[in-house]
Amino acid sequence: MKKWLPWIIIAILAVGLYSWGKGFNNTAVKLNEKVEKAWGNVETSYQRRYDLIDNLVSTVQGAADFEKSTLESVINARAKATSINIDPSNVTPEQLAKFNEVQGGLSGALKSLLVTVERYPDLKANQNFLKLIDELTSTENEVRTARVRFNEAIEPYNNHVKIFPNTLLAGLLDFDSKPYFDSEVGAEKPVDVEFDFNK
Repeated sequence: MKKWLPWIIIAILAVGLYSWGKGFNNTAVKLNEKVEKAWGNVETSYQRRYDLIDNLVSTVQGAADFEKSTLESVINARAKATSINIDPSNVTPEQLAKFNEVQGGLSGALKSLLVTVERYPDLKANQNFLKLIDELTSTENEVRTARVRFNEAIEPYNNHVKIFPNTLLAGLLDFDSKPYFDSEVGAEKPVDVEFDFNK
């Protein structure tokens, strides 16, 4: 019996290590799938936003004397925003920061467009324009919700790959932690709200 004891101990250790490795890997894969699904929802929300912006620009272009530079800045910002593609399984903090930066640029261009629209009463009364603005507002809320859910999906994944002893396997099996969405550039500044009650 003593002769087999070392082999039994080695077999028990091997089975234990295999079970731990299998459990770590399978959980990491499942959590990573949730992250990728959440990222897909983020992209879907942003795609809806891009489509609405296209429709909004088309509607605003109908106002013949509307400022071309304002429309061009929105069109250019949208083009930049759609040019960045992120693979959620290999996302880096730098990629997410760049994505956030161009989305912030698009938000800023869109705000400029909406401020400029204030000088066009016919456009503000246009039913198509009003409907698009309502849909865009709703979509902005969807974008925020999708970003929050993405961060919520990242947290259990990061916890799983960062805790000890899982962190030992994470590096070997190429499961790196993932960055969270931060707020868009300029979001820390308060919004200027002006009410003109003389209109």
